[in-house]
Amino acid sequence: MKNLVFDYDGTLHETIRIYGPAFRKNYEILVSKRLMPERSFTDAEIACWLGFSAVDMWNTFAPGLPEEEKAASSYRIQEEMGRLIENGTARLYPGVPEILNSLKAAGCRIYLLSNCKTVYLERHRKHFQLDRWFDGYYWSEKENWIPKPEIMKKLLAEHPGPAVMIGDRFLDLEAGTKNGLPAIGCAYGYGTPEEMRAADLVAGTPQELPALIRKILP
Repeated sequence: MKNLVFDYDGTLHETIRIYGPAFRKNYEILVSKRLMPERSFTDAEIACWLGFSAVDMWNTFAPGLPEEEKAASSYRIQEEMGRLIENGTARLYPGVPEILNSLKAAGCRIYLLSNCKTVYLERHRKHFQLDRWFDGYYWSEKENWIPKPEIMKKLLAEHPGPAVMIGDRFLDLEAGTKNGLPAIGCAYGYGTPEEMRAADLVAGTPQELPALIRKILP
């Protein structure tokens, strides 16, 4: 039986629709507190942080920010994204539900591997009814923010068999390649063309994924 390990944000979920507004709203608060300089951000500048854990994002984006402000910022963004999920702003990429339905019907076991927080995952599980597709969830906060390759190692130990990693960032592809798995890059997500070079195969749209999965796991 095939094990398909999916990243979530940028691979299945069009995250910038909720992360962009939440990031900007929080940044305005930091500016009002004179903790960050006033500036504007494009979606591309914000999207470069998608795929990172909240801890790594803030330590890289604003290393000089006091730890309590990093935590407060992370919480504000989390809560604003939660509000946007609940009001219907969040969405999966077009065609993703049908794709997951077809993979499930074909007998694949599907797992999620994400650098997200628990509350974020639970909100998405409820809103999008993810349990109809996923056989298991592995995420960073539950695993004490260890790197994705280490979480993948645990996943593979618990679910042995032929597997492929599918994701849009170098962190996802690394989780596969460092564990000896083939990896499918999702160029439609938030990774750069350079990041996609680490993939065995690259999908330009979500609709290409089933054929690439059949090719990489005959």
